[in-house]
Amino acid sequence: MKILIVDDNYQIVETISDYLELENNIVDCAYHGEGALKLIEDNHYDVIIMDIMMPKIDGISAVERIRADLLCGTPILFLSAKDTLDDKIAAFKAGGDDYLLKPFAMEELCLRIQALANRGQRKDIGILSFADIQINNQTDEVRRDDQVIKLSRIQLKILKLLIRQAPNIVTRQQIMETIWGDESPCSDALRSHIYGLRNAIDKGFSESRLETIHGQGYRIKA
Repeated sequence: MKILIVDDNYQIVETISDYLELENNIVDCAYHGEGALKLIEDNHYDVIIMDIMMPKIDGISAVERIRADLLCGTPILFLSAKDTLDDKIAAFKAGGDDYLLKPFAMEELCLRIQALANRGQRKDIGILSFADIQINNQTDEVRRDDQVIKLSRIQLKILKLLIRQAPNIVTRQQIMETIWGDESPCSDALRSHIYGLRNAIDKGFSESRLETIHGQGYRIKA
């Protein structure tokens, strides 16, 4: 296996690294979240071991970015002295797959690493979904109830924004600024894209997902 250890305690990193290498694993090391992100961008790992309290970028923030920005599905084991339920909840919500308290037995760490590696890459990373609509962020494929939907580039951007905010209302101004920035087109252009998006995702379905809230904006409803 190729394993990444992320911890600002050099002694812990060295101890774990030596043990794992004796078990014929390949090990990379980082000492803060920022270093971990750079390594993950350029390498594939079977398992990531992540501390929480670290300089530059802490473990929770790093894992959130690993999942949301890098779309990395590698199993992640949090290794931390933080022992409250709130700490564990935050770790799993960020995208962690397991949590082991310090101090720990090296044998247990290895068993957990092997179990995560056997489970393999997560399949839910990079999927935006709400109700029966799914967007694969890696391929930009859009499906509604397993039916593939073809969208233009701008329609896709609008749908991603609406699903990220769903079921909340997204104002016309928010859409204009997100899609076009300072070079916003006339309001008729947005209306045209919304019309095309609605036709694409609702065609052939009895229930409409894209709702216009007059005077406020748009939303994807369940």
